[in-house]
Order: sequence, then structure tokens, then C-alpha cells
Amino acid sequence: MEIIGYILAVLVGLSMGLIGAGGSILALPILVYLFGIDASETAPAYSLFIVGVSSLIGAIIKYKEGHVDMKTAVIFGFPALVSVYLTRRFLIPEIPEEIFTIGTFVLTKGAFIMTLFAFLMIIASFSMIKEQKERTKKNSTIKYNYPLIVLEGSMVGVLTGMVGAGGGFIIIPALVVMSNLSMKKAIGTSLLIIATKSLFGFVGDLSVIEIDWPLLLLFTALAVLGIFVGDRMSIKIKSEKLKKGFGWFVLIMGGYIFIKELFFN
Repeated sequence: MEIIGYILAVLVGLSMGLIGAGGSILALPILVYLFGIDASETAPAYSLFIVGVSSLIGAIIKYKEGHVDMKTAVIFGFPALVSVYLTRRFLIPEIPEEIFTIGTFVLTKGAFIMTLFAFLMIIASFSMIKEQKERTKKNSTIKYNYPLIVLEGSMVGVLTGMVGAGGGFIIIPALVVMSNLSMKKAIGTSLLIIATKSLFGFVGDLSVIEIDWPLLLLFTALAVLGIFVGDRMSIKIKSEKLKKGFGWFVLIMGGYIFIKELFFN
């Protein structure tokens, strides 16, 4: 099972290299179901590191291509960075191992986090399946809706801290709408935001959980390899078709995790 997990680790980076997001959607289930890592705290922490490093490599690639807006990354990323750190450092440890019991049904901390993650997967899948056309902007000037950006960034940070997801499919549309960025710049800027807040959130876990560094570094290295492969493939393959196919896969996986955690755990 671990060999399969390492093979699939390449897909984590591949999805980010091809469509600019989706790494955490694959990383967390792989870590939990194939490596048997605890879903309540350890697996989300590992996912933060894997997605953070992979996104950083992707952001560097996009920056060299001129598709990263640094000012937007700072304005959106700072509230996300603060909220993800606070969530990992203070909120997660306070969630009880057994949240509530109804008859014979017990909702554990791990099941709650995986169910929340499955819900986010289903939402993300619809944003991938739905065809999105680049809007022609009459005014290409970047404008900032500061209150909404701070609110959105903080919410994304909390979700990232809870389930270890980068939140690219939430951040990218937000940057397009709230900052008037083009889709290409929104994807590149999103990768930088995801990298910063994910790695900062992981720092908050270092004093709390024990890290299996050989596993984590090998998984991350394979994901980074996938990013380079995906970036090369993105030149020849239409990303919209890949995004739609990946969206259906994510929808099926999200539904499976949701049913499994609630009814067959």
C-alpha cells in the first residue's frame, strides 16, 4: 500500500503543475488510507508541508513566467497566514477526540476532519467541472476590496488549518473577483499564498506532533517531481479538459470519503 501511496504522490504535484491546485485533495486521503497516518492531527500537518513545499516550487516557476502578483499575495496571504497558524496551534488541540455520541454512532475527531475535508472536496469538484471562461476585462487595473479579502483570507486560513488543504479552488476565484487579476496571475499568486500559509501552519505543529521525516521528505520529493512533469505537460495539454476530468474524480472520492467516515467507520 505504501508503494502505491508513493506512486500517487507524483499525482499530487502533477495536478498542481497542470491546473495550479488540487494537491491537498489527493495528499490527505493518500496519507490517511494508504499510509495509515492519523487523520486528526498528523495527516493534515503532513499535508501542509507537502502542499507548502510543492506550491512554493510551483510559485517560483510561475514567478519566472511573470504570473505572480507579489502585492496581492501579501494582502490576501497575511490574514490567511495568521489564521492558519492560530488554528493549528490552538484550535485543533482543543477539539475532543470524541465530539458527540448518538446511540451507537460516535463522531470522532478524525472522522469529523475527514468528513469536513470530503465536503470541501465535493465543493471544489463542482468548481472544476463547471466550465470557466476567462473574462475579458475592460479595465485591467488591479483593485482591492480589502474587507472581503481579509475575511476570505481568514476563512481560507481556518479551513487550511483544520484539514491541511491549500484552498486553491477557493483562492483563485477570489483573486479574480476581488483583485481583478487575470486567471494566469491568479493561479500563480494562489500558489505563493498556499505555500506561505501551509508552511507557516506546519511550523505550528512541530512542537505538537512527532514527524516521520523520511516518509514526509520522500513523499514531498515525489510531489515536487510531479510539479515539473505537470508544468511541462501543461504546455501541450488543455488544462480545462484535465480540470473537468480531475473534478469528476474528486467528486467521486469526496462522496466515498463522506459515506465511509459517517456510515462505515
